[in-house]
Amino acid sequence: MAQKPSIPKGTRDFNPEQVAKRNYIFNTIRGAFETFGFQPIETPSFENSETLMGKYGDEGDRLIFKILNSGDFLGKANEEAYEAKDSLKLTPSISEKALRYDLTVPFARYVVQHQNEIEFPFKRYQIQPVWRADRPQKGRFREFYQCDADVVGSDSLWQEVEFIQLYDAVFSALKLEGVTIKINNRKILSGIAEVIGAHDKLIDFTVALDKLDKIGEEKVKEEMRSKGIPEEGIEKLQPLFSLSGAFETQIEVLKSILSTSEEGMKGIEELAFIDNAISELGLQTAALQLDVTLARGLNYYTGAIFEVAAPDSVKMGSIGGGGRYDDLTGIFGLKNVSGVGISFGLDRIYLVLEELNKFPETVTKNVEVLFINFGDKEALFSLKAIKTLRENGINAELYPDAAKMKKQMNHANKRAIPYVVLVGESEMTSNTFTLKTMKTGEQHTLTLEDLIAHI
Repeated sequence: MAQKPSIPKGTRDFNPEQVAKRNYIFNTIRGAFETFGFQPIETPSFENSETLMGKYGDEGDRLIFKILNSGDFLGKANEEAYEAKDSLKLTPSISEKALRYDLTVPFARYVVQHQNEIEFPFKRYQIQPVWRADRPQKGRFREFYQCDADVVGSDSLWQEVEFIQLYDAVFSALKLEGVTIKINNRKILSGIAEVIGAHDKLIDFTVALDKLDKIGEEKVKEEMRSKGIPEEGIEKLQPLFSLSGAFETQIEVLKSILSTSEEGMKGIEELAFIDNAISELGLQTAALQLDVTLARGLNYYTGAIFEVAAPDSVKMGSIGGGGRYDDLTGIFGLKNVSGVGISFGLDRIYLVLEELNKFPETVTKNVEVLFINFGDKEALFSLKAIKTLRENGINAELYPDAAKMKKQMNHANKRAIPYVVLVGESEMTSNTFTLKTMKTGEQHTLTLEDLIAHI
């Protein structure tokens, strides 16, 4: 007995309806990317291991899918490592390539490799799958798509302004209201750590602060004390624990806290510039919110940090994020290439649109009309009409077999095809078509021109 087929854990099959809905999101994002002047690039699904390894920390390295060398991969294996069963030492000798973990490191490699062909500032977008050997769970997969846009070669804060507009344009096009674009700045977090005497504990400080809305003020203070942050410094943080209100109001509070930190004040200046520009330009559906606890990718980002929250009515993590980095290509030897980028969380956006019933009905529209097959003569007559319908932008097809009428009608119903066309002897003689609306059962005999107009 044949074994029942299956797919690897953390991967998914998508049915026609799901693919159509995913394509709707892809096309919306891609359209916005191109409207804003971003150019598409693609990189290979796998890279040389040396390109990826060591770029994501120990945890990232562990989650990278390694590809075994072709042929007798054990022939060149490190025998000492093999005998000792030391996988870390063995892997480089049996695997020289790996599936990409994200789109950012391959993009950095692309910029360095093609720097003489690229016109800077370079605005690129990429919509491609990535792979991570993570433990699968709800909303987390081993194979998934990333939708990234970056600008490299410019320090201008107008780029951050445009990325906020880009987020707003995409979510407006998806009719997704109530989205919040949260923003912070790495310089502000560094400035706060400096002011409270915890500059050498920046990570500990921000990890604790990030938990404020989850565990509350007292627990955050306890965690900071346990990490060696002085009590005097924690007292200086008191205004942060209740920081809320309008963007401008929060900026004023931050100014009073960070008045002695040059780096912190620089971060405030950058945020104020972005907020003033967005206030002048306006947003369609999204809201811009300052969140001083936001600290994603702290070791990576050097300026603005973005995170996009779904509408409050949906329990969902972030549906987008990004920020400013000063040395994207430094890992490959090309120093001082500043950039800023954002990413859209396709799978989470899909779940949000599904839960809020925001997918347009036309998204899953496939075949609009099915021609019933009564035999070879009728089929040929029908195919001539179908050709004309297709030329007029109508999705049409012929049932391939001259099966029983009931079977063909059931096929149309199961595929939710709204119209069927019946062509028999009388229709061929009069050069007409009998159109049946499946939902109501109504029938009309029409010329080909009227048929096109009706559909």
